Amino acid sequence: MLSFEHIEFLYGLLLLLPLVALFILVLRWKVKTRKALGDEELINRITNNYSSRKYFIKCIAVLLAVALCVVAATNLRKPVKGDQEKTAGIDVMIALDVSKSMLSSDIKPTRLERAKQLVNLIVDKMDGNRTGLVIFAGKAYLQMPVTSDLAEAKMFVSNASVDAVPVQGTVISEALQLCNNSLDTKEKKHKAVILITDGEDHDPNVEKAAQELFDNGVIVYTIGIGTPEGSPIMEPGAGTYKTDINGKTVISKLNEDELKNIAAKTGGEYFRMENVLQTSKDVSTVLNSMEKKLVLGKNGEREYFSFAPFLIALAILLLVAEIFIKEIFKEKNKIKQQVAR
Repeated sequence: MLSFEHIEFLYGLLLLLPLVALFILVLRWKVKTRKALGDEELINRITNNYSSRKYFIKCIAVLLAVALCVVAATNLRKPVKGDQEKTAGIDVMIALDVSKSMLSSDIKPTRLERAKQLVNLIVDKMDGNRTGLVIFAGKAYLQMPVTSDLAEAKMFVSNASVDAVPVQGTVISEALQLCNNSLDTKEKKHKAVILITDGEDHDPNVEKAAQELFDNGVIVYTIGIGTPEGSPIMEPGAGTYKTDINGKTVISKLNEDELKNIAAKTGGEYFRMENVLQTSKDVSTVLNSMEKKLVLGKNGEREYFSFAPFLIALAILLLVAEIFIKEIFKEKNKIKQQVAR
């Protein structure tokens, strides 16, 4: 089925209106000039080698050339049969914790900054896998559905911050459920979730969410950010550490047990991030070891056959032809007409 990639360029056809008006004005000027010169029979004898029909043909050629150029700009195209180039890969949802506890500096400069570096390295090693992103704190939000556009994925990761989620806390279960909903529920394999958090979750629904993922064939790989000893949480913009209702400094600690349980529940694996480069390699290795499926090529877009080059070539041909169409008959044609009379 034919389609226009940039249909808004069709407004360029409005350029034909002033061109048509210009040609009509020139035609009327010629008629008016003939009448102003005097004896009509004499003028006809003098200009009997002029062809108004060829002038009309020249006008049509120019108008058609302009129209073809406009249509070419819209990139008129049709899908190519069997056009969807496919590669082997899996669908991976990344759930990134952006709660305030991720501002702890037991992992320099902060847990969140190191986590974002880790995500970017993992995305760089996707090798045909499609990626989506969920950020969460007290609530979870889908930032990007699964896509093979790695540049877009890294852009969303770079914008992740504690300010992106107004509700504070660490509700891992909601993040897992949102990841589950963002993956193809009809398939029971070829899917994974990478959960990156310090594990400070107090949500009793985590086990249920992990079970749903397992039932849908999703493997969860968890990555712990932080240290078991923990560190204070710097309040953004305040320059002071977060305190509890009793005024004591809150110490945020890595909850490895929670993350290990989630991974074990879904047949995944737990990683504690100590070295960003090594952890990214380890995670990429387990992802690449998973059974893959055929997924759409770059950006999941279809391939099209474009008519634009042919339309432009035809427009150029018409303009060249217009140059060689003469409104004035050759001298021998003029003589023949006079003899015929």
